[in-house]
Amino acid sequence: MKTADIPRIDLDVNELLACLDPARPVLGEDRYGKLKAALEMLHYLTDLIGSKNTTIHRLQQIIFGARTEKTRNVLDNETGTDNGSSQKNAEQEKARTEGDKAKKKPKGHGRNGARDYTGAQRIKISHESLKPGDHCPLCGKGKVYAQKTPAYIVRLFGHSPIGATVHELEKLRCNLCLEVFTAAPPEGVGTKKYDETAGAMVPMLRYGSGFPFYRLERLQASVGIPLPASTQWGIVLDVFKIIHPAFKELIRQAAQGKVLYNDDTTMRILALMGKRAEKKRLAESDAGSPKKSERTGVFTSGIVSTQEGREIAIFFTGRKYAAENLTDVLQQRESAVGTPIQMCDGLLSRNVPREFEVILSNCNAHARRGFVEVASRFPDYSDLGIIRAMPSFGLCRVNPTSIR
Repeated sequence: MKTADIPRIDLDVNELLACLDPARPVLGEDRYGKLKAALEMLHYLTDLIGSKNTTIHRLQQIIFGARTEKTRNVLDNETGTDNGSSQKNAEQEKARTEGDKAKKKPKGHGRNGARDYTGAQRIKISHESLKPGDHCPLCGKGKVYAQKTPAYIVRLFGHSPIGATVHELEKLRCNLCLEVFTAAPPEGVGTKKYDETAGAMVPMLRYGSGFPFYRLERLQASVGIPLPASTQWGIVLDVFKIIHPAFKELIRQAAQGKVLYNDDTTMRILALMGKRAEKKRLAESDAGSPKKSERTGVFTSGIVSTQEGREIAIFFTGRKYAAENLTDVLQQRESAVGTPIQMCDGLLSRNVPREFEVILSNCNAHARRGFVEVASRFPDYSDLGIIRAMPSFGLCRVNPTSIR
């Protein structure tokens, strides 16, 4: 039977897994898990092959892993040549590598010293029987003086991310007039249940370290300090109202940067995904003229601004591309600052703003990787030195081209 005679059956991965569920008691958990993983991998590879951006070379890298992009491996191994030039280049690169290793300072023992614990509470303990200027208890003639470096004892202990203190204020009541007298709270306690440190720790855990609200809720409940997810969101919202002006000021200062780096990555937001599904359903139910669908993707744009040795990193999440978010930032740029240098990859339609003039500087690492991927197809041109002339590391050199 020819391949063309085999009928094509389009199945969703959920349908395949549903067909597999009845055989679960027969196969057992071990074999069922292996077969389920194989079906999911088949579905993943089928999607990759069907994508227009997937080449055989990229598919090999995804399955078997990307190999090194060193020049001697890209050119010499691909072309199969072992001439004097390639051997000389390999020896020179090896010599440079060994020289760099020799220049590097030897690493320490890998342990953290007492001075590395900058966030630890430090308690100074005086000597129990001596003080500076006292006579030496051993010889009786000399005097003891304080040393610049004390002896350290480091002790680490565990506690919940959000701690709590319960102040029990004594209450006294008169048995005649029934008046109640309550003890005064300690000085500095205040009346707020959640102080500034809790308001800082919760958003840092959630948005700085990716620790979900519900996971923190379970952790806090396990140590006897309940902190519901809804309460955490309320704490974050209160903090947002306080620091939002600082965020706007960071955007204004980032707009004045000399070099701006920007890029996009896809993001999943349940609220936006729900709206996207609703819009799609309404478009499909409309029997009239087809409507042009709005942008449905969700992206996080990272913008890093550098100026005078200072870096400001700003993140925007929503429907906009990096170019549109960068446009919003550059609207606050002062005219006297001049034209900024923009560093991004080659996807200009999503990265380069059209409303402002920038000095575009594309990434040499991305460009070199394109040559590396096709080096094996052009063995006769490998000696032109294109790959050797470009750095094999991730340094993005500035090659400015003024555009609007």
